[in-house]
Amino acid sequence: MTTRRHLAGLLAAAATVPLGLPLARPALAQPATLPEGPIRLVVPFPPGGPNDLVARVLAQKLGPLLDRTVVIENRSGAGGVVGTDNVAKSEPDGRSMVLTSAGAIAISPPLGAPMSFDVEKDLAPITLVALMPELLAVNPKLPVKTLAELIDHAKKNPGKLNFASSGNGSMPHLAGESLRAAAGIDIVHVPYRGAAPAVTDLMAGQVQMMFADIPALLAQVQAGALRPIAIGSKERTPLLPEVPTMAEAGLPGVEADNWYGLVAPAGTPKPILDRLHDAAVRALNDPELRKAYAEQGARPVGNTPEEFRAFIASETKRWGEIGRRADVRMD
Repeated sequence: MTTRRHLAGLLAAAATVPLGLPLARPALAQPATLPEGPIRLVVPFPPGGPNDLVARVLAQKLGPLLDRTVVIENRSGAGGVVGTDNVAKSEPDGRSMVLTSAGAIAISPPLGAPMSFDVEKDLAPITLVALMPELLAVNPKLPVKTLAELIDHAKKNPGKLNFASSGNGSMPHLAGESLRAAAGIDIVHVPYRGAAPAVTDLMAGQVQMMFADIPALLAQVQAGALRPIAIGSKERTPLLPEVPTMAEAGLPGVEADNWYGLVAPAGTPKPILDRLHDAAVRALNDPELRKAYAEQGARPVGNTPEEFRAFIASETKRWGEIGRRADVRMD
């Protein structure tokens, strides 16, 4: 079953669940009362992308757990900053959340992107929802099949290999910069406005290599139009079990997982945040959700707000250092 067909099935099933009849769960001591009306879950990217699909499956499970309709609202722009800013400035009453990303709250701030909100002051972390491994793939005409061969080829052809990304300062861009520094190779960055045109040019041979979220490359890899080289995460993905991690391929210092996390406006009362967190974690442990995420290559997490806040700080430091060393300038 394809991801979209499975997602459609989940959404259809959701329509049959009465809003007043939550899924069975242990009783909570004096649960916080949410305001009446729907809850907005802002997706700061266009419909159809990995972030959007992850959010829609999550929303389908959150509705019954919260006894509310959870409505997806796509507000794209500036690599996720626009949609995240919208929620940062919303009323802190539990009716607005955003499934934000690494780029919006851990990469853009340390690299000097124009920001209209402060991550620490204006956002309340709820939980890290999912990790999305970055896949390194090459045009199949490139005479390499392994990471070692790619590095060797790049060293023999300095400045002649181009690596694409979905934009300056994006996760794929910084993953490529991390590879460049760790391998000591001279490769040229070619930014695009989004993953789709970058993948198109990669298949055409206009660029030779690219990191991207697995869903952006999977169909082309499975069709033989692109050749997978390595996975940026700590673990292999069941979608491409034969593809080694970067560490297994010889570069343990290169790790790249995109990620999506649930946040609310700062000032949201703690009892409400606790209820949103409880529902999110329960949703992320739902077998149907985990199956749908696995079909996209995503790994559900569901940690505490404190753990998520510490994770954001760690990621901000790591990607900020990589970006500054490479003199990355945000668009």
